[in-house]
Amino acid sequence: MDIKKTNAARILDRQKISYELIPYKVDENDLGAQHVADSLGEDINQVFKTILVHGDKIGYLVCVVPGNLEVDLKGAAKVSGNKKIDTVPLKDLTPLTGYIRGGCSPLGLKKNFPIFIHETAMQFPFIYVSAGERGLQLKVAPADLIKATRATVGVIARVPPEAPQD
Repeated sequence: MDIKKTNAARILDRQKISYELIPYKVDENDLGAQHVADSLGEDINQVFKTILVHGDKIGYLVCVVPGNLEVDLKGAAKVSGNKKIDTVPLKDLTPLTGYIRGGCSPLGLKKNFPIFIHETAMQFPFIYVSAGERGLQLKVAPADLIKATRATVGVIARVPPEAPQD
């Protein structure tokens, strides 16, 4: 299978950062991180999703959080210097980022939004993030992703309230 390089991958190439492009089968009815993790045969904790939010002080920012967690709006506000953060309507995602749901990468965004990565990324030798299109993930060392995106690491995610507690 010939894998097409995405803008996100080209950014890593320019910075001489090693990564792998990993394709997976897309299910249009299930664009969630659990499907991606299952398709890759990887732990959901290592498959990170890219979420655009809006802060009352700094405007738009990007949160990169593990697939089994959700953005902790209060935690992300604190880490980013905002008093309040809100989610961004899905209809605004593509105009603001250039990406679609299920294919939003923290690399190659249309605008230079500040990026925040949940601290658990540092527990792993590598994590997965979208390569910028559905069906393609980047496998990259967390420290390299942080360097490439100039991200800040912090506590920005939490267990969703409806999730079963172990």
